[in-house]
Amino acid sequence: MEKLNFVKNGVSKLPPGFRFQPTDEELVFQYLKCKVFSYPLPASIIPEINVCKHDPWDLPGNCDPQERYFFSPKEAKYRNGNRMNRTTKCGYWKATGSDKRISSSSNACNGIVGIRKTLIFYEGKSPKGSRTDWVLHEYRLANAETTACNSSHNYVNEIGDWVLCRLSMKKRSLESGVDEKQKGGSGPRLMFDFMMLGKTDSSTSSSCSSSNNIMEVSSNASDHEETSGGYTYF
Repeated sequence: MEKLNFVKNGVSKLPPGFRFQPTDEELVFQYLKCKVFSYPLPASIIPEINVCKHDPWDLPGNCDPQERYFFSPKEAKYRNGNRMNRTTKCGYWKATGSDKRISSSSNACNGIVGIRKTLIFYEGKSPKGSRTDWVLHEYRLANAETTACNSSHNYVNEIGDWVLCRLSMKKRSLESGVDEKQKGGSGPRLMFDFMMLGKTDSSTSSSCSSSNNIMEVSSNASDHEETSGGYTYF
């Protein structure tokens, strides 16, 4: 089956009625892990760009609250260090809160976990920049055997030269209640399995697309071809 490609001129484009709403586990083990180890991706939908070479409003895609995803190469701030450079032309990204460890629900993770770091964009020069509503979730791969569950600065055990970034704009507190209701819709979201197309016994499988129902994934390339890869059909 021909690989699905939804990236046009560095921008992710989906057919009308489709949304890319992957879980943290899907982002780490179906996309980032495949990218780092050169496995086939479920689909070409996440463009490559150095996120820290651009201000958030200049990154490809629509400048609205809708989430955008990018593969970004790791760029060290100092030549002999592991600390990443997060300074842009008009500001900088600053980490906030604790890193979140993401484990696979499958037993085939091969000792690998995901680490999600949350960053907020500040306009101006550090440390006196002005906080904005731009939020970046940065996903990295790490060695599960030596990575502490609540470690925030354990860069020694990271794997690969890529991170996966999810960019969004933080909703105002007064608008959050209305926005969440509109975003939730009136019914359950249905999962459409693109990987089943072309098979003689193919059928459309539907399941509730919530954070509590996560599909099983593994590092085996054939297993990746059987997953939905985060696509949601309305």
